[in-house]
Amino acid sequence: MSKPLPYPGAPAQSDTRSVLAIPAFRKLWNSMAFSSFGDWLGLLATTALAQELSGGNYQKANFAIAGVFIVRLLPAVFLGPIAGVIADRFDRRRLMIVTDILRFALYLSIPLVGNYLWLYTATVLVEAVTLFWSPAKEASVPNLVPKSKLESANQVSLLAAYGTAPIAALMFSLLALLSTAITNVLPSRFASTASIALYIDAVSFLYTAFIVFGLKEIPKGRADKKAESENIGKSLMEGFKFVSGSKIIRGLIFGMLGAFFAAGAVIGLARTFVGDLQAGDAAYGVLFASVFTGLALGISFGPKVFSQFSRRRLFGAALAISSFFLVLLAVVTNLVLAILITVLLGAFAGISWVTGFTMLGLEVEDDVRGRTFAFVQSLIRISLVGVLAVSPIIAAGIGKHTFKFSTLQVTYNGAAFTMFFAGIIGMVVGIVSYRQMRDRPTVSLWSDILAAFRGDLGGITGVTHAGIFISFEGGEGAGKSTQTKLLKEYLESIGETVILTREPGGTPLGNQLRQILLANETGVISPRSEALIYAADRAHHVFSLIKPALERGEVVITDRYLDSSIAYQGAGRVLEPAEVARISRWATESLVPTVTIIVDLPAEIGLARLQSRDRLEAEPLAFHDRVRQEFLSLANTDPERYFVVDGTQSVEVIHEAIIERVSQIALLKINKAKKK
Repeated sequence: MSKPLPYPGAPAQSDTRSVLAIPAFRKLWNSMAFSSFGDWLGLLATTALAQELSGGNYQKANFAIAGVFIVRLLPAVFLGPIAGVIADRFDRRRLMIVTDILRFALYLSIPLVGNYLWLYTATVLVEAVTLFWSPAKEASVPNLVPKSKLESANQVSLLAAYGTAPIAALMFSLLALLSTAITNVLPSRFASTASIALYIDAVSFLYTAFIVFGLKEIPKGRADKKAESENIGKSLMEGFKFVSGSKIIRGLIFGMLGAFFAAGAVIGLARTFVGDLQAGDAAYGVLFASVFTGLALGISFGPKVFSQFSRRRLFGAALAISSFFLVLLAVVTNLVLAILITVLLGAFAGISWVTGFTMLGLEVEDDVRGRTFAFVQSLIRISLVGVLAVSPIIAAGIGKHTFKFSTLQVTYNGAAFTMFFAGIIGMVVGIVSYRQMRDRPTVSLWSDILAAFRGDLGGITGVTHAGIFISFEGGEGAGKSTQTKLLKEYLESIGETVILTREPGGTPLGNQLRQILLANETGVISPRSEALIYAADRAHHVFSLIKPALERGEVVITDRYLDSSIAYQGAGRVLEPAEVARISRWATESLVPTVTIIVDLPAEIGLARLQSRDRLEAEPLAFHDRVRQEFLSLANTDPERYFVVDGTQSVEVIHEAIIERVSQIALLKINKAKKK
């Protein structure tokens, strides 16, 4: 199994063109695309054929469709761990050719035999054969592209795997529309929509065998060791040990399974659901395509559209919204509305999916990332078997029910009831995941939504880092400099490596800018120019000093940071604080402190402590009052990051309060190090 990507969305267009310009990889990619197309078309055709063979019996049709999903997924659960080991012993190119020819023969035989026993038998054999094709393909990719292009190659491979699902669904719908004309030429047994789709499916695998036959660049050597060669039980146990110790990862995996639960319920019940809406195979293909179209939209555009939101918040919220649309889908009786709702459902499920995998790449430490991904993928396989198999069985057990309300009569069948309760469960999972993982529990989601529309969230939901980043803010004369030195001494006494810096002036360039900004001789600087100069100092400060120290896992304490610009140049200079914040977020690449300590002191008391005043300190009292109120306002918007301490207390009392707050962060870092 190739290394999981932290963001499995669409690659940049230039990267796509670059990797597909490699002739050998382009041929292999074509075989992947046709193979994936065949897999999706085969899924549609076999489920449709299962319903055809039921003879119109509702319970029998649901049980038959459940059987198809079970036999498609069970080989991956049981044979997956050893398929890679066996495939590793054969010539990859020959193995891929042989498996494609076998899939061609098996799919061709299904409509010719035309009974349940062979449908299930052939489906099991097809899935078993595919398990040998996949590791051979995965092992071949690194031999066909340079290492620098491997990530792009993996991304376009994902496009081949999932992007062909809507195409297969469209093909199935077109075949359904043409099936009536075809039955006038051929016997109905061999000319149904499902039968014709299976014939096309078979031909697609014959074509992929032809492509790989001409791909001489695939080496004959053995493949590298893959994660598939590990026993699923071992992967589950190793992954469980890590997952059980992390609240964030527990909520993440719990929610990811919920995302697959919601989408899986739609896929598993789609065929009987459209039948309940008095629609046929064409509608089934469209509804199936709608799920994957939505998933593609969510994966491709969701992270960009919702870039202002914390990933942890977005993940649970998107999952809950996706499940809400599943509940809504269950109660509609109009096919057009059902298709629209399914696209929205898929989109939010896709956002959860890509956000979840992104967070796994960011939250999980490198030395346990592989086994955690193996754990997640094993769970996903097992959960899909459960959802796709159990949901049609539950629908069959519920059966058809008609409700009469005065003159109104409504019929809801087992598929609708099952999707309704699956949506309720998914919403509960999403809400629990959201509550378990939200990074600012005292701030409401609605506040975040409003802030996102104003463009204010970027500074709150910035990038993560290995070290501890502490900023001190407050008005003039509040005693920040004294407290930064005392905190540095304390942290060094407990073994931390600490860098103490300031703004402006934390770098040689910063010292020159500090002279310009604070010297009385400088005179008047326009408020916008002043904000931009501070941002320039901050950008260089982060790039040259703060970020490297944090990447080394050190503690950085800075006397003033971006909040000072928001307060001084925003509120003090009567500019728009949100605009000033956006400038600083861009300058710092959204790097925010782990905690921001605000030493709060009435402006008149702080100014009275000064023996001399620089250009900013010399501003009138009203200016400094606005600055103080802005600091307090910022603290109210994000109490998880800000810690306000009363600056009128003694130095010792303030220091003790700061130590208590910072020690909570240091303890988290120590616990994290122990888990590693």
